[in-house]
Amino acid sequence: MLQGKPSIEELLVGGTSMRLIRKYGAIKDEGRGCVATIGNFDGVHRGHQDILAQLHARAQKEGVKDCVIVFEPLPREYFAQQTEPGASPARIQTFRDKLEALTQNGVGQVLCLSFNDALRSLTAEQFIRQILVDGLGIHHLVVGDDFRFGCDRKGDFASLQEAGKRFGFTVEHTRTVLVADERVSSTRIRTLLGEGRFAEAAELIGRPFTISGRVNHGQKLGRQLGVPTANLRIGRHRCPVRGVYAVRIHGLGKIWNGVANVGMRPTVNGSEERLEVHLLDFRGDLYGRRIQVEFIDKIRDEQKFDKLDDLKLAINSDIVRARDIFSHS
Repeated sequence: MLQGKPSIEELLVGGTSMRLIRKYGAIKDEGRGCVATIGNFDGVHRGHQDILAQLHARAQKEGVKDCVIVFEPLPREYFAQQTEPGASPARIQTFRDKLEALTQNGVGQVLCLSFNDALRSLTAEQFIRQILVDGLGIHHLVVGDDFRFGCDRKGDFASLQEAGKRFGFTVEHTRTVLVADERVSSTRIRTLLGEGRFAEAAELIGRPFTISGRVNHGQKLGRQLGVPTANLRIGRHRCPVRGVYAVRIHGLGKIWNGVANVGMRPTVNGSEERLEVHLLDFRGDLYGRRIQVEFIDKIRDEQKFDKLDDLKLAINSDIVRARDIFSHS
């Protein structure tokens, strides 16, 4: 039996409502009888957007709801923790940003399953019966033809088709989306982001790469150095970028240019990964504000300095470099 307290949340994103179901036991009658897809959807990139278009088309054709099934943590994060405690692969988006992107792409319902020992222990047959049939009562499933699931690894596209014949649902494989003759994938995007190739990554994502979050109180070291920063906690998931970047900040009524550092802040012996942003020519209080940081160009790698004066010189040099980047963009 899958454990955990079920819940349903109604989220409002940009004026659009989306239903988030946590745990399959929270599914109500109005959420059943749907067209569904399953995946990590990290980045909600152009390949994912094509899957969602397939999902919507089928749901409209059948006159039923759509549903995207995702996992928290991502399976690869769960297994990384099993083999190397504290390790976590890079994630393009936070869970909240993923939900916002799914909502913006017209998704009306998301089922978030906790990827834990209980879920990973389900056989393919148990997953189909408990989640897809008894839980969602699906009409139609859209998945990649290389999709594998179940602790026995017996779950694949063929087994889903066979189960569909028994339980009364149909299965459709996803299409492959190519950019520059290569498949669009989250792995490809992470590589581009790690190399600072943001324009190419944006082409695959379908929008600029951003990190969003609420500004919270930090050590206020930037203020002491004459360059106050807005601090955003990235959370337990590792970011695909690290270093110093020229960025644009959204969510403050106008777009501001800035300089951002993503990393562990080794000069001050930081213990958690953070995003610190200095807004050029900005005066004001940002605490509690939710902002979106768009990455434009990489300036340098994160460094550890022996003295704070050296750090201050480097930051001032970063600001000069960022202004030069924005003057040519």
